[in-house]
Amino acid sequence: MPKKQPNNIRVHDKMQPDYAYALTEPEGKNFDPRFRPELTPKEMLELGVFGGKYMTDCRKEFPASWFAEAKLCAEKHDPAQNCFGVNASQPLSVWRKKGWIHPADPRGWFQWYCRYYRGRRMPGEDDRQIKRWLAIRRHIIQIVRNCRKGDLSCRRRQRQAVLHWAYDSRAM
Repeated sequence: MPKKQPNNIRVHDKMQPDYAYALTEPEGKNFDPRFRPELTPKEMLELGVFGGKYMTDCRKEFPASWFAEAKLCAEKHDPAQNCFGVNASQPLSVWRKKGWIHPADPRGWFQWYCRYYRGRRMPGEDDRQIKRWLAIRRHIIQIVRNCRKGDLSCRRRQRQAVLHWAYDSRAM
């Protein structure tokens, strides 16, 4: 059976007025074995992440179903839109200063994850982002050590931050 040709995606949004990439894997499949996110991008958007502001101007790039129940706020970052109702984000300027932003994904990790989930692969960058994702486990350990299981009022900011990295902190 012939290999499926990549699906090319063209992006035209505020941060990437003319960017293109290819989807080379089936959506939600063939992840690096180290990378086992507990939540899909759609689930994260429905729970409430990044103050609802994160992907308000680039929705056309992703499946409409991801946004059907998403908690979004086009005007501003609104912590009330977050699952835990608190701000757990650093400004994009901080991410840029720390060198965490790759030019292909100027919005950061979640944009990378959305594109990876859809099927884009960028070998060097994927490895870097997966290592960053793995490093978030230190926050999970703190939640588990310091909170009773199911006590969602314990370490809400840290739970929200972990949720931003596709770990389901409601289950801890």
